[in-house]
Amino acid sequence: MQNCEPTQTPEVDIPALRTKYLAERDKRLRSDGQKQYIEAENEFAEFYEADPHMPVAPREPLTDEIDVAVLGGGFSGLIAAHRLQQAGVTDFRIIELGGDFGGVWYWNRYPGIQIDSDSYCYLPLLEETGYMPKEKFSKGDECFEHAQRIGTHFGLYEHALFHTLIRSLEWDESIHRWIVRTNRGDAIKARFVVMCQGPYNRPKLPGIPGINDFKGHTFHTARWDYDYTGGNLHGGLDRIADKRIAVIGTGSSAVQAIPHLARGAKHLTVFQRTPSYIFERANHPTDPDWVQSLEPGWRSARQRNFHNAAFAFYSPGEPDLICDGWTEVSRNMAAKLTETNGWAALADPLKFMELKEVEDYRAMERLRQRVDSVVDDPATAEVLKPYYRNMCKRPVFNDEYLPTFNRPNVTLVDVSGTKGVERITEKGIVVDGVEQEFDCIVFASGFEITTSLDRQYDIAPFAGRDGVSLYDHWGKGFRTMHGITAHGFPNLLFTGFIQGGVTAATTLMFEQQADHIAYIVSAAQSRGVTAVEPSAEAEEEWIQTIRDHTIDNSTFVSECTPGYYNSEGEPNGRSFLGEPFWGGFYELSELLQGWRESGEMEGMVLDK
Repeated sequence: MQNCEPTQTPEVDIPALRTKYLAERDKRLRSDGQKQYIEAENEFAEFYEADPHMPVAPREPLTDEIDVAVLGGGFSGLIAAHRLQQAGVTDFRIIELGGDFGGVWYWNRYPGIQIDSDSYCYLPLLEETGYMPKEKFSKGDECFEHAQRIGTHFGLYEHALFHTLIRSLEWDESIHRWIVRTNRGDAIKARFVVMCQGPYNRPKLPGIPGINDFKGHTFHTARWDYDYTGGNLHGGLDRIADKRIAVIGTGSSAVQAIPHLARGAKHLTVFQRTPSYIFERANHPTDPDWVQSLEPGWRSARQRNFHNAAFAFYSPGEPDLICDGWTEVSRNMAAKLTETNGWAALADPLKFMELKEVEDYRAMERLRQRVDSVVDDPATAEVLKPYYRNMCKRPVFNDEYLPTFNRPNVTLVDVSGTKGVERITEKGIVVDGVEQEFDCIVFASGFEITTSLDRQYDIAPFAGRDGVSLYDHWGKGFRTMHGITAHGFPNLLFTGFIQGGVTAATTLMFEQQADHIAYIVSAAQSRGVTAVEPSAEAEEEWIQTIRDHTIDNSTFVSECTPGYYNSEGEPNGRSFLGEPFWGGFYELSELLQGWRESGEMEGMVLDK
């Protein structure tokens, strides 16, 4: 669709940059790690449970007995439901907190919302629904509409239970079913439960002293309040012209929303702990001629190409089909290897990583120099420059964010020291002993991604066989077979970043997992099995398999600036990727397919 050339990157002093990176990391490290964030519960429950988009319709509690409960109606849940249908499983419910399908794309409707990943790789079930994204980086409403499209196309609305939050999950051995209790008084008995909440499921809040003292207006970016700001997700915030707005956080959501807030507000103040790398978005509409040229299998080839750039390496002569910031380092490295006839370096992993590190430093310096070229004030530009390796934090794509700091009504406040924002008062925010007054505080503080599992799932009790808590079973690390099932938790099936494959196109990971889940459920049903789980030995064997294929990236992770990618810099924190099978995503696909094709369900205990 486009000619993708390597970027021009400057020469760098790597030892000096490495020292700078570590110094910038150190001043952001906090002893409280993940505990610096508080849960959206009790007096803060509205930041999670309240739905600003759709009223909740009253209904009577349910006590249904069903074959499968799919927990979550985002892309993961929709893919799982579709695969269950393909496998002949039709008695299922999709239980979702939101008022419609979409998951993160239902809840997140902040102004400027777009995906930060190639839409042709990310949006699922494109060929199955006959849909092609409108542009390379789809906007939030298109993602939401595609979730609705999937729901309609496959008749999933008749299976949906919306505005319903899971409160507890308990295995009842006497009937071989999970008792699923909800905030609506339901006590649903499900033979199987498929966990599809997704990693961006539950907003979290900064644990700033006095956070509940503020008398002005507050909301989280994941629950945007358009009644207060006016406008919609495309902008036009016409109700805040007389408002002084504060934003706490500068991750992906904040970067996209801040330009719109700046255009609408009387004054906008951005409180930044760690700047994000801002890649050029350079979005473009989908070329109809390119669409006409596509042949069957184009999407899987594109997804594999994306995977090679992010988690493996290009082969000689392989083009960069994605051509954006996600693939810049790999694209530049491939060009350098071709130029120097140095492809033999791929045979030496250490040499390969050394060469890639050089390209990483050079590309990130290019982005820092881009800040200087866009932001007028040198002091502000310096604060906006990130100093850490690529992929220490989620890359962000935006063409409007950096110019926003040239506006006279926008102020950037650096809170990079461990002290950060000191406190919130009735009137505003205190930094370095100085109080600034605001009418509204917008929390762009992210989600419960690498905090403790009980915070992420927000389900209690979560108990399997003999009342054993999942949180205790996974207390010292994940314990699964294939990243899908766990010993002692019959008929409980997982999706997400646990102990499975990882690839750049996240929804492809969901498809890989859904294929396996649908097979397990349908195979159990066809054999008259009412409970299936891995044996303790099979679980231990998979854990050893994970260990045998582990890539030691502990140095890279520990040297990263604190963030959810590295569990806020906690020494033994979990990666947001879980404990991946680093043997390779596609190698895992072959392993799982071989396991299914054998028909023996090796390692599983089948109970009738």
